[in-house]
Amino acid sequence: MEILNKIIYWISTGLLVPTVLTLIFLFIRGVLLLGGFYGFYVNRLKNNKRLSPVLRDLTPGGLRQLEESNTHRNSLYTASLDRLLTYEESKVHREKILADFELASEKDLDLSRTLSKVGPILGLMGTLIPIQPALVGLTNGDLSSIAQNMQEGFASTIIGLVIGGIGFLTLQIKQRWHNEDLANLEFVNEIIDEKQKKTV
Repeated sequence: MEILNKIIYWISTGLLVPTVLTLIFLFIRGVLLLGGFYGFYVNRLKNNKRLSPVLRDLTPGGLRQLEESNTHRNSLYTASLDRLLTYEESKVHREKILADFELASEKDLDLSRTLSKVGPILGLMGTLIPIQPALVGLTNGDLSSIAQNMQEGFASTIIGLVIGGIGFLTLQIKQRWHNEDLANLEFVNEIIDEKQKKTV
């Protein structure tokens, strides 16, 4: 049993460096995600300013006006809207565009999901691993070893929680935005269907 305990101790101790390196990498990715999130927010404000007034009172006869308002295809939403209006005559293509938008939205949220779940897990690992040598130092009366290991542990917890917080907040907000955009695209698709029925 002592041998098994030593093996487990060596494995867990060996995981400290990969855990810390992964935390640093995910923290950098989280900061970059925040930058991208801000850019996404600014684009969304500009697009909504142009498109929302047209969408609010959209009728089958107003599709041309919507197409003219959608001048900047700088996001997944506006590009999908442009494709919907381009394939106005084909219901199959329009349904494929909506499905592609849903898949791309889910893919866009993958990083946020990963950060929100993996960040706290790695933070906890980075906290628990240094506690082992800290306890050994406690039995030996080595206060400097205890202080250093506990400092590493608490730093890992804080970074892990920050990573998780970034992931959670961006996930919640972007998920709501993507759902709103999907609802708008489905509304435009229904308006196109209504127009097709009137022309038959």
